[in-house]
Amino acid sequence: MMGWMRPSRLRELGVVGMNRRNIEFISRYNDRRLYPLVDDKLRTKMLAHEHQLATPTLRLVIRQQHEIRRIAEKLEGLQGFAVKPAHGSGGRGILVVTGRRGERFVRSSGREMDLDDLSRHLSNIIAGLFSLGGTPDTVIIEDLIQIDPRFAEYSYQGIPDIRIIVFRGYPVMAMMRLATQVSDGKANLHQGAIGVGLDIGSGRAIHAVHFGRRVHVHPDTDAVLSGIQTPDWQTLLTLAARCHEVVGLGYIGADIVIDRDRGPLLLELNARPGLSIQVANGCGLLPRLRQVEALANGASAGERVAWSMQAFGEAGLAETGAGSPPAQGTGVPAA
Repeated sequence: MMGWMRPSRLRELGVVGMNRRNIEFISRYNDRRLYPLVDDKLRTKMLAHEHQLATPTLRLVIRQQHEIRRIAEKLEGLQGFAVKPAHGSGGRGILVVTGRRGERFVRSSGREMDLDDLSRHLSNIIAGLFSLGGTPDTVIIEDLIQIDPRFAEYSYQGIPDIRIIVFRGYPVMAMMRLATQVSDGKANLHQGAIGVGLDIGSGRAIHAVHFGRRVHVHPDTDAVLSGIQTPDWQTLLTLAARCHEVVGLGYIGADIVIDRDRGPLLLELNARPGLSIQVANGCGLLPRLRQVEALANGASAGERVAWSMQAFGEAGLAETGAGSPPAQGTGVPAA
């Protein structure tokens, strides 16, 4: 895949490297004062709630070690839940409990743990074992996401999530991350999840990779990945686009899941989103970022989404000059 190509070929494909991302886009468009709004998942959730953006229901927040002593009482009656460190990164420290077997908790991988195991994990989160910089952290416990039946065959035990790169409020590239047995039911590419590039215009799968190599079927379920069609796609893109106004950052990664009952839900935001989304899509980010840089400000989230769907969708990219600034009257002023 892209990792084996010559640097000159990568430049031709418009692939954004870490240095360019950091200097030209993150440093330029992300005010560091605003980083705490996304580095703290609890703060992000509260902001999203204020702006009426849908997120998984918050059940419990644990800030002090002594609070763990009453965890059995606090979780009474809750069959499934997700545990997250407020300042975690890369999926570290996330624990998903899908049910109970007597006094034991059943994890998404099928493994069991007892109350002492759970308490130890919560204690490690608060101690900062999974946090950025190892600083003391906060435990977030949320409702369990219910997988949309349309995705059941495409993910191994875990819930698929969707990463969307949003630049200046415009969705520019998207991928779905599918859990595998190797990834232990987690939708994390570095741990062995599958990255599926999604067409911005339709939400349809257009390309897929596993450990950086192109794949066509899920290794555990044998599901054909080209059959993926993301429901509520425009709603999902609009949710991601609105996050630009919520946190004020110009270059972000929005992680979204689709719940069986509630539809698209915002999981978290990232001010330094990784670049593997380009591998999942089989194309570079740079041409799309440059096109958005040429646009003036002032469009609504809905207008920005409509423009991106036309400009970066398969149909738009196939046309000569597709993605150029829209004509007057579309609601998106040209530069």
